[in-house]
Amino acid sequence: MDRVIIFDTTLRDGEQSPGASMNAAEKLRLATQLEKLGADVIEAGFPAASPGDFTAVQAISKKIKKIQVAGLARTSKEDIDSAWGAIKDAAKPRIHTFIATSDIHLKHKLKMTRDEVIQTAVESVKYAKGLTENVEFSAEDASRSDRDFLCKVIEAAIDSGAITVNIPDTVGYALPDEFGDLIAYIRDHTPNIHKAVISVHCHNDLGLATANSLAGVRAGARQVEVTINGIGERAGNTSLEEMVMSLHTRGSILDLSTAINTEEIYPTSRLVSMITGIVVQPNKAVVGANAFAHEAGIHQDGVLKNKMTYEIMEPETIGLASNKLVMGKHSGRHAFRERLKDLGYDLNKEELDQLFKKFKILADKRKELVDEDIEALIAEEILRIPDVYKLLYLNVVSGTVTIPTAMVTLMVEGREMQLSGFGIGPVDATYNTIARITGTRSKLLRFAVTSITGGMDAQGEVTVRLQENGLVTLGRGTDPDIITASAKAYINGLNRLEYLKQNPSLTADERRL
Repeated sequence: MDRVIIFDTTLRDGEQSPGASMNAAEKLRLATQLEKLGADVIEAGFPAASPGDFTAVQAISKKIKKIQVAGLARTSKEDIDSAWGAIKDAAKPRIHTFIATSDIHLKHKLKMTRDEVIQTAVESVKYAKGLTENVEFSAEDASRSDRDFLCKVIEAAIDSGAITVNIPDTVGYALPDEFGDLIAYIRDHTPNIHKAVISVHCHNDLGLATANSLAGVRAGARQVEVTINGIGERAGNTSLEEMVMSLHTRGSILDLSTAINTEEIYPTSRLVSMITGIVVQPNKAVVGANAFAHEAGIHQDGVLKNKMTYEIMEPETIGLASNKLVMGKHSGRHAFRERLKDLGYDLNKEELDQLFKKFKILADKRKELVDEDIEALIAEEILRIPDVYKLLYLNVVSGTVTIPTAMVTLMVEGREMQLSGFGIGPVDATYNTIARITGTRSKLLRFAVTSITGGMDAQGEVTVRLQENGLVTLGRGTDPDIITASAKAYINGLNRLEYLKQNPSLTADERRL
């Protein structure tokens, strides 16, 4: 297979996403991860843009040893000097210089003639070549440029020493067949094109960045400029994970490959999301939360029988531990039964039918059910237990200038008992008081609060996991008042612990109550 060079510009073009600026330490950390990922080239920044960017690129250049580090520069000596000053200590430095070639940019932005653009490109590439052999030239807005003029600029840049020529779809305007035809035209009409690697740099304004990049490599480009998670100016850039996994998954058709360590794709995606604060949309290809998640019953049934029925990639390939069968209202009986087995429950048909009906009713009220919800259903529907403790009354006083106090009245085996107690917060005060009334010494392993419905008057649900003398159980309570829901959950858990204590002969599955 031919190998496609992966040029990652997350640190430069990706950082130009609104609100995605990174400090020097964050850039250095990400650069280290990109090296681990196996990118061939990382564009560390635009050194002339700011002193901070210069410093960050310089630090990255000193740190990264295995792959190329590029610095971006406009076609001016000042920019090129700044870029070289920042990357000269790199083990494999590259200067990347650019100038626009479309008539709209020449007229309104550069105020230059076509001849002046060619002359500027030649002078800049020659100057950069005097600093390093590794020079890349980009014709900004190439996809909207006159094709014959574009070929002349590229030919001149190669004659001046550029060993990589980049063809950007700067504003995401091109269509895939159009962009592929452009690359083919450049190959056919640029006499010295064989002396340079053709690169493509596509933006996603029409959602076609990856498609255009694929069209480019199929037409002969052998470098693709990408960003992690597809971040970048406006609608972003070609997504590294989409491009790499397209080549990986359809390699036999495309006859192309990369040097990317695909198992580092997901960890790198998470790192970029964490550093930039840009959340990956759930339905994002390859790295989105839903990319390997299945809720539809038909899909779940197929995946359980053979993953390839609905998955064209293995999640482990990108660094995920496994796929995910989401338990929701579309889930089927097969997936539900398998989830019960994973949790340790082997129910008979009658019990499964009974529980599945209740599961569907609950799933209609909530978008997704977690394992604790399913375990609570089992306790309520299959392993019904008598209530040793029952909440009759709760009053809590709390605030910034008072000690949190709870007054609790419980029915304990038919006897009404009441106590007051204190805590560091309203829930702590409530739990301390309940523990004193019941005389229990359970340890709270988990406490979680969720909202069942939306709005300010939402119904709250509290889930707790309690442990006592080696026994572990779940407690669940719902109420519009979170403190009351917390009390109900705690008491529910205590009742289940009492059931386990009174039934030491329960099977391992039954003791999971």
